Amino acid sequence: MSVGIDSSLLAPFHHRGFLLQSILMNPLKVDWRVVLVRPRNPLNIGAAARALANFGLRKMVVVDPFAPTWEEARSAAVGAEQVVESARVVPTLLDAIGDASVVVGTTTGSRRHLDRDLLPLPELAAWFAGRRHSGQAALLFGPEKTGLSNDHLSLCHVLVRIPTAADCPSINLGQAVAVCAYELSRVGLVATRLPRHRAHRSEPAQVQALEHVFERAAHVLDVSGYLKPKSRATMLIKLRRLLLDLELTSRETRLLGGVLAQVEWKLGETLKGES
Repeated sequence: MSVGIDSSLLAPFHHRGFLLQSILMNPLKVDWRVVLVRPRNPLNIGAAARALANFGLRKMVVVDPFAPTWEEARSAAVGAEQVVESARVVPTLLDAIGDASVVVGTTTGSRRHLDRDLLPLPELAAWFAGRRHSGQAALLFGPEKTGLSNDHLSLCHVLVRIPTAADCPSINLGQAVAVCAYELSRVGLVATRLPRHRAHRSEPAQVQALEHVFERAAHVLDVSGYLKPKSRATMLIKLRRLLLDLELTSRETRLLGGVLAQVEWKLGETLKGES
């Protein structure tokens, strides 16, 4: 007797997968700003700026910081000094998010009276895709010691949680920004598309070149005594199949041929010396 699964139970998962596939194929042009609320450590400001630049984000707003040393922040923002230099400093959170149409708050949820469910960070893309939002969006991070307050969270459209371990949920501010920026970039929620880097490979090796390598390898194996008369034919078939399965490039084939040529020469010199 087969046990069936009600397809309606799987509908939310299929819908979420469809939305995620849709957003990956048609990235939303979300104009993000990352808002740091009352950060205490200037090095964290620099680390956050560097994380933003790493994943194609540029806008940072700092709300009422604890007298930061901007030179320290700049020194921690290796390669992202411009993000620090262009960061806005504002007195209140409303000044930072007033013109945003979507506000995303980050929180572990501990020590807070939440009026809604926390969304795991990996599900944020589906949440956005369901609304097809494009435009100004703010991503909020609270002070290092306390996180966002209930008042801060009340201004957010959605609350997300980085899925950390239950026995150690808190995460460093700079690391939290890096994880969130990576996720936004990974799922196509960043307007700036990061370049795709591909390893440079030469063209696939031609059969004739592979056959030259095969013949040289067979000769080396014969001279070295590896191939035995009874099993020689079978072993050579396996060797040829191995060369084909490796899917070598022209460059790799030339390299292997050169290696075998050197071994072949050395074996010849050794045999001359023994005769």
